[in-house]
Amino acid sequence: MKSPMNTLSLFASVALLTLEFCTAQAQNAQNAPESMRFFVTSTGLGKGGDLGGLAGADAHCQSLAASVGAGTRTWHAYLSTQATADAVNARDRIGHGPWYNAKATLIARDLDELHGMNMLTKETALTEKGAVVNGRGDTPNMHDILTGSQPDGKAFPSGNDMTCKNWTSSTVGSAMLGHSDRTGITDDPRGKSWNSSHPSRDCSQDGLKSTGGVGLFYCFATN
Repeated sequence: MKSPMNTLSLFASVALLTLEFCTAQAQNAQNAPESMRFFVTSTGLGKGGDLGGLAGADAHCQSLAASVGAGTRTWHAYLSTQATADAVNARDRIGHGPWYNAKATLIARDLDELHGMNMLTKETALTEKGAVVNGRGDTPNMHDILTGSQPDGKAFPSGNDMTCKNWTSSTVGSAMLGHSDRTGITDDPRGKSWNSSHPSRDCSQDGLKSTGGVGLFYCFATN
């Protein structure tokens, strides 16, 4: 039979461990904005594929990051542009990693892992506020993410528009989209692609909504 003293010590130890766990959880939550280096925009700009070019998209990333206390880092949108010369690759805009989400969960250690076996899922591709983005099966579906990129993060050749005229069109054109929840109509690599699943119907806000999007995009800290 355990003595009253041993029982009291056991309860004290459990209470101390519980307190330490809660303190650690609170500390992690407090440090999340500091450690965050990746998020999905909680809102788009409301003009379809017209983001004001790369500069406008980057400014939106920076503003959203600042709203949650992470504005001291430099933030860039994960977007490519097309051109006969001087095309911009999304992968070249976002630094070298590692990247963590708003809950300090590792997304990818480096560019190779990001464009290979990364840790992006519906549960980890969070907004700057730490919220899950609606995916396939949710109402409304918002999993279509603007990228304008191929699976390796590079730009498409000039020709067929895959960037809504380099993120300046809210009418004609098209944009390559990724699935933030890694879920599509087909259970194949393209359907599960986070950055290169299918093109949009056009560049209007209604066109983006028609296939399961609202004009959201990925933001990465470059430093």
